Amino acid sequence: MENKKIRVAITHGDTNGIGYEIIFKAFSESNMFDLCTPIIYGSPRVAMFHRKALDMPVNFNTVYDASDVQDGKLNLVSCFDEEVKVEFGKPTQDSGRAAYIALERAVDDYKKGLFDVLVTGPVCKAAMSEVDSSFVGHTEFLNQRLGKPDDDILMILMNSKMRVALVTTHTPIRNVADSITEESVERKLRILYKSLRRDFLLSSPRIAVLSLNPHAGDNGLIGNEENTAIKPAIEKLAGEGIPCFGPYPADGFFGDADYKHFDAVLAMYHDQGLAPLKALGMDDGVNFTAGLSMVRTSPDHGTAYDIAGKNCASENSMRQAVYTAIDVWRNRRFDDIAKANPLRDEYHDRRDDSDKLRDMNDDNSREDK
Repeated sequence: MENKKIRVAITHGDTNGIGYEIIFKAFSESNMFDLCTPIIYGSPRVAMFHRKALDMPVNFNTVYDASDVQDGKLNLVSCFDEEVKVEFGKPTQDSGRAAYIALERAVDDYKKGLFDVLVTGPVCKAAMSEVDSSFVGHTEFLNQRLGKPDDDILMILMNSKMRVALVTTHTPIRNVADSITEESVERKLRILYKSLRRDFLLSSPRIAVLSLNPHAGDNGLIGNEENTAIKPAIEKLAGEGIPCFGPYPADGFFGDADYKHFDAVLAMYHDQGLAPLKALGMDDGVNFTAGLSMVRTSPDHGTAYDIAGKNCASENSMRQAVYTAIDVWRNRRFDDIAKANPLRDEYHDRRDDSDKLRDMNDDNSREDK
């Protein structure tokens, strides 16, 4: 397989947050340039303001077209010329507009084939929505701009301990139950299974599916979505040979660390999956959008307005987002080659599930009485 130096585009995010700080810190180590060619999408003026405010000895190569970037340097594509007032610690119209313009430019350049993968810097959704009222997040924005139906993508968040995918993403809690249907659960399970195999090269990934209601609905006494939507989807896919199991009540599942027995967890809504993930380890968390033709990752944290401009933000999540994007890009290339030159059927991963896949639904001892 070609040992290509991957071009990694990185949008600067909200200009009043920690975006430039974590980018500068992530590429302060020279070995990062052995892995990839970084391309910041942002503003030279804003970058210089951050560099001075943070007192960071960083150099970058300013270009006006991504086709002019140079290997071995921290490149910055100038996305706009106008002045942007930087006000650390709060969202403004300027910071939202600057983030939006950089993201738009990056997507346009991706369509032109000017870079390989995209890492998005943290933004303030409220500030972005003042520029585009339809903006609710990077995942939905990229999906729309790349021309795929909303149901064909999946948000996967991961750290060193587990991967969590979501059936619903930025959906108000009052609307979540209506969004949990057999079709939606099945669709997300298929995307997750395909991504685990192609993007992470897991030959037979095990997926745990969480319930929506407390105690997995308690046989319909506390909600019936488990019986009408979640279980039928699991049974259908399991019948096709896809190793998915559940639904598991979230409290017992995470409380007993049962996530350790699976390659990924499918949660029904945002906080159900992300709260335990971040409690287990937020510093190295990564957000990955499965189902896109583009490889897109981001740090699993926000703008961190409370520490913006103080030079105390950790770059670990940004660095992990870059590593993950590179890994997924290479895995997809490897998968394409493997499919073009398949091995014999008997060559596959054999793993014994007998000690891991116990039926946790019937374990009433973990229920809160």
